[in-house]
Amino acid sequence: MLVDSHCHLDYYTPAELPDVLARAAAAGVGRMVTIGTSMAQSERLPDLVAPFEALWCTVGVHPHNAAAAPIPTLEALVALTQAPRVIGIGESGLDYFYDKAPRDIQAENFRVHIRAARSAGVPLCIHARDADDDIALILRQERDMGGDFDFLLHCFSSGRGLAEAALDMGGYLSFSGILTFPKSTELREIARDVPAERLLVETDSPYLAPVPFRGKRNEPAYVAHTAKVLAEVKGITPEAVADLTTANFHRLFRKTA
Repeated sequence: MLVDSHCHLDYYTPAELPDVLARAAAAGVGRMVTIGTSMAQSERLPDLVAPFEALWCTVGVHPHNAAAAPIPTLEALVALTQAPRVIGIGESGLDYFYDKAPRDIQAENFRVHIRAARSAGVPLCIHARDADDDIALILRQERDMGGDFDFLLHCFSSGRGLAEAALDMGGYLSFSGILTFPKSTELREIARDVPAERLLVETDSPYLAPVPFRGKRNEPAYVAHTAKVLAEVKGITPEAVADLTTANFHRLFRKTA
């Protein structure tokens, strides 16, 4: 069984979702996590996933949305994690590529999410784009000030320096369809060197469809193609990748056990 550890299922219409889930199951994707990107959306996600045994969700505010509303309080984020199928905080982090929110606001939002994840005892899903140094700095500072917390860098496409910093702090890395792109040679080399016990896979659907679906709308079933390339990179079988990434998922997201 594969787990799509990061997707956006509320981006599909209610009429589409049953077929999306059926195709995922047929592809061997047994569990999916749909991700919060704003507080208003995060408040709706527990109801979306509740009817489906295969679904969980996280809650949080994406860096793109950090300036669209007041930054959530630690207490508000922690309260949302009390729902049974909410298994993490996020996605939050820094995005200096689009810069849709001022960088100081992004940083403040990120720090609140780190502290909420620590307080709630659930992992943090981190969005990192063109902000490697500041992501690593904030993670270190927050650990030094408040202690350890669990996290993963989702849709990892950053440099080796951030990968190594995250691993040194006990973090996990999740790889998406970007891993399959022809020009992602450096990313595949990073994935090759990540310890097997720190790897996850995801789609980030409906975005970033892997080869051979690149340019089309992505969906959870396609995580199998990313897992296949990861298996080639690691020199193991796709079945072994499914086993280890699923075990890693349950180890990190303890509420799913």
